[in-house]
Amino acid sequence: MSNLELLPINVAGQWRLGGGDVYESLYPATGEVIARLRAASLADVEEAIAGADKAFRTSGWAQKLPHERAAVLYRVAQLIRANAEELAQKQRLDNGKPISETRALVASAAGTFQFFAAACETLEEAITPSRGPYVTLSVHEPMGVVAAITPWNSPIASEAQKLAPALAAGCAVVVKPAEVTPLMALELARLCEEAGVPKGIISVLPGKGSVIGDAITKHPLVKRVSFTGGTTTGKHIAHIAADKMMPVSLELGGKSPTMVLEDADLDHAVNGVLYGIFSSSGESCIAGSRLFVARSIYDEFVTRVAEGAKNLRVGDPASESTQMGPLITARHREGIERYVDLGVSEGGRIRTGGVRPQGEGYDKGYFYTPTILEGLTNEARITQEEIFGPVLVAMPFDTEEELIAKANDSIYALAAGVWSRDFKRAWKLGRAVQAGTVWVNTYKQFSVSTPFGGWRDSGLGREKGREGIFQYMEQKSMYWGTNEQPIPWANAL
Repeated sequence: MSNLELLPINVAGQWRLGGGDVYESLYPATGEVIARLRAASLADVEEAIAGADKAFRTSGWAQKLPHERAAVLYRVAQLIRANAEELAQKQRLDNGKPISETRALVASAAGTFQFFAAACETLEEAITPSRGPYVTLSVHEPMGVVAAITPWNSPIASEAQKLAPALAAGCAVVVKPAEVTPLMALELARLCEEAGVPKGIISVLPGKGSVIGDAITKHPLVKRVSFTGGTTTGKHIAHIAADKMMPVSLELGGKSPTMVLEDADLDHAVNGVLYGIFSSSGESCIAGSRLFVARSIYDEFVTRVAEGAKNLRVGDPASESTQMGPLITARHREGIERYVDLGVSEGGRIRTGGVRPQGEGYDKGYFYTPTILEGLTNEARITQEEIFGPVLVAMPFDTEEELIAKANDSIYALAAGVWSRDFKRAWKLGRAVQAGTVWVNTYKQFSVSTPFGGWRDSGLGREKGREGIFQYMEQKSMYWGTNEQPIPWANAL
């Protein structure tokens, strides 16, 4: 056991050791311990939620005028930018992403707080058309205590995406970060308090999702859960929410199709496909993991993608030139290897990759080469099940009707990509494919101003956009009587 000091967690604004077991956070590039902490206990969950409810009712946060809350959120954005490099390096250690990527995630988190600050202070209520002797209004009020359960692949960006709109709405937030990546949520909570968010409004409770996340979700004072993660866990949360009559936002798995037509700009498409599946080491819900290519250009295109994959720089996340870092854990890498073996057993051929890289610097970390398989049908398990790693399955297609049918033949419907120079064909495909987000002649680009979410087993609800604040508010209708005479019904005959 390392001699590192135990990190405190945030329980209702009190920074102290958790009441659960001690565990270690490991650096995926080397396996070395970077932090030690005690997980939250069930007693911590109860204290945090009770404290959040009290802070919601008494701290004045919910009662602040929108521009006053916005001013605090602007300060959070400024503090993130002021500490950007330190946060990016800590994010690198937390989940092994290349430093160039973690810098982008930190910048995204700052931008998210800035956007929701602006959205908060410009949010408008509505005076609805009157249909009688009264004025009718539609207003929104904060829900109360809400929960944010976040994944390990992009912690600070994911946590900002839930924290910022919930705070803008006036809610208190209990954050449950992924067990293996607890550091960024704790850092973000510190910056929020420094910016002026009252103590108790934010709690951060690291620990096992099956224990801590479950207890948070079931608690009667929690009025909404926003969850990003696996579909199985998301469905479990949905069942609990149904029993509570509680709304949820669920951003779940994906098996996103990328479609390359024969008239595509191949230079753009090759780079887009490589970025779409292999950036973040494929540990991305929107990774373009199913590649459909027009048969007339299939051989040329897949050859170029395979060569590009071979040339990707896999290695030390601290290096400015690294494009792919390690996978999150040894266990996750083993799961990906089993999927590749399954693909081969189903008749697939490995075009490139499919092995652990060899040599100095790779022996202790959880590295895996970018992998492309061919020779499989869209019905194979490896083309239907989410792998969450750097594995691409390439398949040819003959007609657009066949392409649409195969692209939509999935339990998932999170994202898709279309590559074509023909505006009308791209528009037709983009509208025909079933997905929450469709990229045309680009991939994996995001804007906090644009709603994001999935269909079917990829989730429920939407995050981002101006309307994202309303996810954490209850709508109320108000009627203001203007009649000169009393309501006549009660008059004596």
